[in-house]
Amino acid sequence: MTGGASLRTRVDTLFYAGPVIVDNALYRGGVRVDCGTDTSDLAGVRARAVGPDDFVWIGLHEPTEDELAAVADLYDLHPLAVEDALSAHQRPKLERYDDSLFMALKTLWYVDEDDAVETGEINLFVGHKFVVSVRHGEGGSLHAARMELEGMQHLLAHGTSAVVYAVCDQVVDRYEDVAGSLVEDVDEVEASVFATERTNDSARIYVLKRELAEMRRAVLPLRDPVHRFATGAVRGIDAEAAPYFRDVADHLARVSETIDSLETLLTAAFDAHLAQITIQQNDDMRKISAAVALVAAPTLIAGVYGMNFRHMPELDWLLGYPMSLLMMVASSLAIWIVARRAGWL
Repeated sequence: MTGGASLRTRVDTLFYAGPVIVDNALYRGGVRVDCGTDTSDLAGVRARAVGPDDFVWIGLHEPTEDELAAVADLYDLHPLAVEDALSAHQRPKLERYDDSLFMALKTLWYVDEDDAVETGEINLFVGHKFVVSVRHGEGGSLHAARMELEGMQHLLAHGTSAVVYAVCDQVVDRYEDVAGSLVEDVDEVEASVFATERTNDSARIYVLKRELAEMRRAVLPLRDPVHRFATGAVRGIDAEAAPYFRDVADHLARVSETIDSLETLLTAAFDAHLAQITIQQNDDMRKISAAVALVAAPTLIAGVYGMNFRHMPELDWLLGYPMSLLMMVASSLAIWIVARRAGWL
């Protein structure tokens, strides 16, 4: 058995059931070509990419080490890039290995019930006549991006560069969706902080700031690779596709600005929340002080008349007891009036 046949047998054995392969398609002249083979036949589809503009796009979802190794052998992927794609905890980046590119992107989606930004990852191997996308996590499905791209022949004619654009565009669009959800939650927090009723917003503010930090880790490192695509500075990415990447860069900059503004608003909301707590505590102390004063004056009078001395004023006076009660009521009323005017009660 030849080496090529042995490799094909290995690939077919690993991917026979095909759950890891989301799609495997050959494109020619901006159109998807029906190869007459199953998507699990990776070697068969690759062998048909013989035209000058032909390329293959393979989509994998959470492959095992052996499954990704088989694809790496077939397309001669660099082992360091393969290792990064398996670990699935990469910082967004763009790296060159010989004549191929490796790009890592973070995918984001928002769980509104928990105020949580969930993350996944997409890794792209881009080489001569092929793109291999490796996706980790439940979010970030590329099916919609593939379908949309297949409907734009003029864009798909840019070859592998079109796939890179379609993936980046979908990922950044999801960033904008997440940013929109965070804007709504931050607005809710602001309304709650300045509401008349007492609220405890510090925990939610902390959670939202933490999720913004998670989003920042996905967005900021991606700006440099997209900017390089937009200026045609990356070998292997069609310079004529630069206008499309400029659009992605513009959306990415808008998301970055939204993150900065939300961070500022949450910091201000937290400071306002602490100030509100301080004001509420001062109001409580004033009310407590007024209540204590209302009790203290009558207690003082009662304490004086309760002392066991033989010679005291009004002891033998018939109206002494009613007078002491009247003094208690009068002193409490005077304190109540003063506290009311001062806004303590």
